[in-house]
Amino acid sequence: MSTSPKISVIIVNYNGGEWLARSVQSVTDQSFADFECFIVDNGSEDGSIAALPKLDERFTIMELGENTGFARGNNIAAAKAKGEWLALLNPDAFARPDWLEKLLEATTLAPDVTMVGSTQYMALEPDIYDGVGDFYHAAGLAWRGKHGHSTTDHAPETREVFGPCAAASMYDHETFKRLGGFDERFFCYHEDVDIAFRFRLAGGICIQKADAIVDHVSSGISGKASPFAVYHGTRNRIWTFVKCMPPLGLLIFGLPHIALNIAFLFWSLFRKGRAKPTWRGVCDGVKGIPAIWKTRKSVERKVGIFSLLRVMSLNPLKFIKRADASVPTKQGHKPSMR
Repeated sequence: MSTSPKISVIIVNYNGGEWLARSVQSVTDQSFADFECFIVDNGSEDGSIAALPKLDERFTIMELGENTGFARGNNIAAAKAKGEWLALLNPDAFARPDWLEKLLEATTLAPDVTMVGSTQYMALEPDIYDGVGDFYHAAGLAWRGKHGHSTTDHAPETREVFGPCAAASMYDHETFKRLGGFDERFFCYHEDVDIAFRFRLAGGICIQKADAIVDHVSSGISGKASPFAVYHGTRNRIWTFVKCMPPLGLLIFGLPHIALNIAFLFWSLFRKGRAKPTWRGVCDGVKGIPAIWKTRKSVERKVGIFSLLRVMSLNPLKFIKRADASVPTKQGHKPSMR
């Protein structure tokens, strides 16, 4: 391995249990060997770190002693990383042996590729997609494409998407540092949408690499649609829109965004266990707007709303159906970046 590896892999663990060892083993088995790997433990109490086998010199275990959240855990490792690219992998996600190799291939497919996403299958239901990229409706609604869809109705393609799902993703390290990494106020959930938005505003694009494959338990750590997930997803959805949306976009889509959150509040009344965390998320999201608004001036903006609309959706049915909203990659697309 070179002194400065090509890729720095980061796994942020919090009570990953039996999944963590399998995730780490999938990194060990990669065909592309020029990497370092940071395993960041957020104060786990389940013995998942102690259960890891002896690892080679490419692996570093960082025990933080407390749950700092997904965002901060990744930032801490990224600050020590030496790789040109940062590859993030959830502790309940298991990479196929050529995962890193295929992610790197994507960086050569178009100008200004600063993010790469993976095709994610459900680890416990391999004929179901976990996701084929993150997508964003202009009113401030994000979703994971094809989540829960059968693999028989859609063959994944290598195309451009709004951003990658951070459970199995890769980011240009220099851009990550320049833009300040993940927003640690988000703690977890939607932090990958926020950073993808900022990468986009800075002129970068995201390639969803069809053959970069991981098997993901999906919510294997935090629990699917748990009150924790609903609260953070709701609050952070508001913060992402307020923080990142260009001024003209705020004027055009501000009222639809408010209507969207009202609709989610109403909808939560009919979903068991969702009303209280949704209400808390909206309240805390609104309370946090003044602080979030102050950070707008620090967001790098080289791309405006009309360029962003190429990879945003205006059709709410795409969210409802968890549709694949990817677009063909423009080979000649080269916004100013550096």
